[in-house]
Amino acid sequence: MGTPGSAPVWRFLIAPRWLGWHVLMVVAFWGMLWLGDWQLHRALGGNALSWAYTFEWPLFACFSVVFWAKTIRDEFRIRRAGAASGEALTAAERADAGDAGTLPTGIGIQQVEEPADDPDDAELAQYNAYLARLNDQVKGHGKWHGFR
Repeated sequence: MGTPGSAPVWRFLIAPRWLGWHVLMVVAFWGMLWLGDWQLHRALGGNALSWAYTFEWPLFACFSVVFWAKTIRDEFRIRRAGAASGEALTAAERADAGDAGTLPTGIGIQQVEEPADDPDDAELAQYNAYLARLNDQVKGHGKWHGFR
């Protein structure tokens, strides 16, 4: 659980936004199973191409369940990391945690302070010479094909 007085971590699962995602997931899952059943009946009726879809739709349904479970697991990890680091979130912040567009601490892009070009690096100089040689070789290559 979280800090004293805070809501349990799992409470995000019953937020209106997440309830909508749950409903969409259930409808999509049953829809894909129905499509598999429909393709099975078409295949039994003589449509040979439907045999492939008969097995694909249930696989898509299973994949969607796995994806859904991983999405929820990732959200739990993010929220538990926030609770463990001492970040006290209000109810509104917990409900809108995915809307902020920010990543958890320690995840993201960091700007390199110095460029990686090192004039003393022999391997890098050799690679740059190789790239320059390739560039010289392909210059004018498209002239024969009408490209410029």
